[in-house]
Amino acid sequence: MATVTPVPAPRMRLALHPHNIHTTIKVYARCLRPDIEYKTLSVTWGTRAQEVVSTLLGKFRMRHRDPRLFYLSMEVRVRAAGLRTTLVLDDDARPAALQACHPKGYSKFSLQMRPGGLIKIYDSALMSSSQYKCLLTSERTTVDEVLAILLHCYDSTEGVERFSLYEVSPSQEYERKLHADDLPLTVQRAWPSDTDCHFRVRRNPRAPPLPPRTLPAPEETTSEDEEPSRALSALSLEAEVYAKFIQSPLVASGGEWCGATTRDVTRRVKSRRDAACGTARDAARPHAM
Repeated sequence: MATVTPVPAPRMRLALHPHNIHTTIKVYARCLRPDIEYKTLSVTWGTRAQEVVSTLLGKFRMRHRDPRLFYLSMEVRVRAAGLRTTLVLDDDARPAALQACHPKGYSKFSLQMRPGGLIKIYDSALMSSSQYKCLLTSERTTVDEVLAILLHCYDSTEGVERFSLYEVSPSQEYERKLHADDLPLTVQRAWPSDTDCHFRVRRNPRAPPLPPRTLPAPEETTSEDEEPSRALSALSLEAEVYAKFIQSPLVASGGEWCGATTRDVTRRVKSRRDAACGTARDAARPHAM
């Protein structure tokens, strides 16, 4: 008889995807605070530079900082000539993959700051106890991104689509709703120097309703009043089943109901019902103090 050789199972190979290759990078971030020298982050080859910036701001709990204000630079040292070259990384650049292209210790990442400006926003629509908030934003930061920063400052779970940013001039009795992709810092720089214009957040009147909160399912509890009725129902069901069962010639030997007649079943069930009713009456009767 011929023997069948088992076929070995195919080996599982890890796909060489950029997000499957993990490494660490050291980012010098003194521009955030003077006491911060650098931070070591665990990233993948697919992690983008903008994601590294957001991770750094989150690590140091700088929720009021605009991520658009910051970017990564990479300093590369050429071994032969002894030169150093600084490269400005795009937001979509992959720092870990770039680091792997050079010998260890010959590349250095630093967090840099872009030019920006301070804008003052009245945000009582987000938090009733707040009058206004000043944000340092970049020239490329949009209205939606400013609203997202404000919501993040208050730990709000609402979306930016529920709010709008208005340009308001009380002296001229004028206000204008800004578009989602408008640049607030550019709008502010177009104001006259003696203007009383300011930005104000308003809630959209036609914003979609918030999703309903899911309430936990109530736990099933059994009260003392339900116990006697359950006992009586169980006994009635037992009587009906066994009254039919004992008349069958297939009754197995042994057991409480073996050899009993219908009269015996009725008598036993009646005594159990009386005992259950007595227990219910005792439980419902008030106890003497």
